[in-house]
Amino acid sequence: MTEGPGGPGGGGDGAPPPFKHAMAALNSAHTRPEVQLSALPAPKRLAPFSCALSASVVDPADESSELADGRFVLLHDPAGQESWQGTFRVVTLARTDLEPEIAGDPLLPEVTWSWLTGALEVHSAAYSDSSGTVTRSGSSYFGGLDERPPQTELEIRASWTPRPEDPAAPEALPDMAVHLTAWSELLCQCAGLPPEPGDGSSVVSLPKRRGPQPL
Repeated sequence: MTEGPGGPGGGGDGAPPPFKHAMAALNSAHTRPEVQLSALPAPKRLAPFSCALSASVVDPADESSELADGRFVLLHDPAGQESWQGTFRVVTLARTDLEPEIAGDPLLPEVTWSWLTGALEVHSAAYSDSSGTVTRSGSSYFGGLDERPPQTELEIRASWTPRPEDPAAPEALPDMAVHLTAWSELLCQCAGLPPEPGDGSSVVSLPKRRGPQPL
């Protein structure tokens, strides 16, 4: 992680111990070297305490080329929220450009969602009450841009309630490090990077895509 998540709205000294524990776990999370994380201003209206990270996946062969990007937001309400069924909630966004032959695959949304759930399971990131959308949006170019090929963007919005590994344990808290690590692997799969050796994943990633086309 290039920067910690303690940006504006992160809670600071007034944050409750469970949120401070979660922040420390995010700072200790392991991500691949291709994943670059940085702090974002945290949303202030969704929960009493929150932190936010931006992420980008760079091409290992050309660090100036970005293959995927996204946001990871952690919300905490000590009183809990009915829609969360808990006191923490993770809200995420991941997106990347697709090659035309991949964008037309009718199974792409289901496969993409399985990347997220599979990554959470591989890392034993306990969770519940997940929800989300997988969206494909296409762009065609005209006039001065008509030499650019059509492009399709894949966008995954997902949220879930992180759970402790042992809910029966006193003062049990979710391990937010594994949730961030799992989500960063979803980004890498969207970017077309092969799984790291020993990560336990059998999911095939999308072919690595070309970088953004200049305007």
